[in-house]
Amino acid sequence: MRIDIWSDVVCPFCWIGKRHLEAALEEFRVTHPDTPVDVVWRAYELDPSAPRASTAEPGGSGAQRLARKYEMSPAEAEAGQEQMAARFAELGLEFDWRSARVCSTFDAHRLAALAAEHGRADEVDEELRKAHFSDGEVISDPDVLRRIGVRAGLPSDRVDALLGGDDFSGHVRQDVEVARGIGVQGGPFFVFDGRLAVSGAQPVEVFGQALEQAAAGTA
Repeated sequence: MRIDIWSDVVCPFCWIGKRHLEAALEEFRVTHPDTPVDVVWRAYELDPSAPRASTAEPGGSGAQRLARKYEMSPAEAEAGQEQMAARFAELGLEFDWRSARVCSTFDAHRLAALAAEHGRADEVDEELRKAHFSDGEVISDPDVLRRIGVRAGLPSDRVDALLGGDDFSGHVRQDVEVARGIGVQGGPFFVFDGRLAVSGAQPVEVFGQALEQAAAGTA
């Protein structure tokens, strides 16, 4: 079974959805030990206009962005971030929303594509999310990306070549274009075996049902 996931590493619902899927997969693998599951991460940009260059002024905090985007008061936006932080805590995750900075994720997705080539996709995905949500790092900064890539076990020369050039740019753009073509309007978006779609950070039970349907070929 193959699960394609369109996700952005600065999308809070994407990390929640990932944890819910992981919990469902843990149960599924117990009951279906002979059914291999291949998880493929696809690039999705929540804000393609966010500043990309490391020298650019960061786009502000998530609360500020939400207040602007949805025309809400700063207090309402901050309350929403506090609620999200509480949801994170329930899953053993940390969301320091006061420190998290809005920035482009294009190069982070390129690094993730390189990681997939080396079988380190999940490790880099986790490090990118932690850097953004928990550590307040600007993940469009090449120095941050290099440290993440090397720490995750990627060859340093390949990471340097990627950050100094445009490797995997076409790959990222293609993922985004495919998402647009199938009607993805936000993350996370899961496609099981190319035929069963699940949108959003659904409960563990919903992912469990999707896994069962895909395994049975009833989607």
